[in-house]
Amino acid sequence: MSRESHLETTIGKSLVNTIAEAKVLMVGAGGIGCELLKNLVMSGFKNIEVTGESTIALTGIFIVKIDLDTIDLSNLNRQFLFQKQHIKKSKAHIARTSALAFNPNVNIVSRHQNIKEQEFTVDWFKGFDLVMNALDNLDARRHVNKMCLAANVPLIESGTAGYLGQVTAIQKDKTECFDCQPKETPKTFPVCTIRSTPSTPIHCIVWAKSYLFGLLFGNAEDDDDEVLSKEESNDDETAKELAALAAESQALKEILASSDSEGFAKRVFDKVYHTDIQRLRSMEDMWKTRKAPTPLKYDEVINQVDDLSTTMDTTPVEGSTIKDQRVWTLQETAQTFAD
Repeated sequence: MSRESHLETTIGKSLVNTIAEAKVLMVGAGGIGCELLKNLVMSGFKNIEVTGESTIALTGIFIVKIDLDTIDLSNLNRQFLFQKQHIKKSKAHIARTSALAFNPNVNIVSRHQNIKEQEFTVDWFKGFDLVMNALDNLDARRHVNKMCLAANVPLIESGTAGYLGQVTAIQKDKTECFDCQPKETPKTFPVCTIRSTPSTPIHCIVWAKSYLFGLLFGNAEDDDDEVLSKEESNDDETAKELAALAAESQALKEILASSDSEGFAKRVFDKVYHTDIQRLRSMEDMWKTRKAPTPLKYDEVINQVDDLSTTMDTTPVEGSTIKDQRVWTLQETAQTFAD
């Protein structure tokens, strides 16, 4: 009796063959992704690619690991493809290894990449018969939704909110898409995003307003809606970010103790924009697919601004003649910070 005998009896040999030949893209290998991957390999899908650093391309399920995520201790109670010895390793790669234990006759290639990278074009999405989302990131879910619409590829969108789960089938011109119903914009932000990898202006504003301003002037807005999210402080990665943030805060407080001394503004500037940035740049894996931040030293900004400002966009807002709409130079910004 073959492995697919029960499937053929249940759904018919023709559909089993269709499943085996299907090219399916699965995005995400976390809580939902672990369950979904297990179900796929047990349901007759033959060729699976889990996105990582491999450049091998196979037909079949293509599982993309989003945000270069790694396994934390707190994942183990619900992401059953991972075990204690897998902590700190790539979710995509370990998911591949563990899934093969369920069905060793499946071809699985793993990738440890971000679905928003430029190589994942519309034409690339067109190479699949079906896309399955297993994401917890709103921005990434919107991106995959747009790419599937552009490529005219069906999308099965899934997610969780609290104790509830949702699943929706999305087909261009036949159903509403993921963004057809407005989604509430998050009012809290993960500590790791705010502190280490801000990607939007609001991330920088929240960091300055809820963290730096409070430390410098003793007026932290603890009850502000737009604050650093600590709801997942049981997550190992978030806990480490909070610990590192506390250490940075303590170091800054020691500088603040000498606020009446000469050169105080310079020391704060160098701590925030040079020392802390250099520490972030030392985490090489973080910048494989992101542009690394540029460390700044106060003296260099003030005295060598011509060299540094060549990388800054100081073009006025189009059509603006109002002074307040002119983009400041790096030197003006640093001088205002010091004042």
